[in-house]
Amino acid sequence: MSPHPAAGEPDLMQLDHQLCFALYSSAHALNRAYKPVLKALDLTYPQYLAMIVLWERDGVTVKEVGDRLHLDSGTLTPLLKRLEAVGMISRERSLDDERRVIVKLTAKGRKLRDHAGEVTKYVVEAVGMSAEEFAALIQMLMNRVPNI
Repeated sequence: MSPHPAAGEPDLMQLDHQLCFALYSSAHALNRAYKPVLKALDLTYPQYLAMIVLWERDGVTVKEVGDRLHLDSGTLTPLLKRLEAVGMISRERSLDDERRVIVKLTAKGRKLRDHAGEVTKYVVEAVGMSAEEFAALIQMLMNRVPNI
């Protein structure tokens, strides 16, 4: 492969032609879009993702939350401790295996889900896509990017 593109072909070494940069800059823009609406819920973006995991399936282990979010326990544990400190979740050792810690939503954490439904609506509007385009983009990324 030549270091320079042939006439009429895009220069793949330009920043604007890098998938990694497009995803990186899009992620930063999305985080900025999420910030004000999550602030109203008193959640950070990583806390919001952890809450979504628990709203999908309550009473899972810390390991299951970490696996779902692709986070190690060193990153996840302080995040869960903060959610516990504000009364959104509880953490307790499994009766079957004390090495396992079970994470459960509290009544406050379950109730927050009612308000969190507005987050996605807000972000869809912020990015200027239809709900269908938004869903299609998510599906495409989820189907392809993790397989790299």
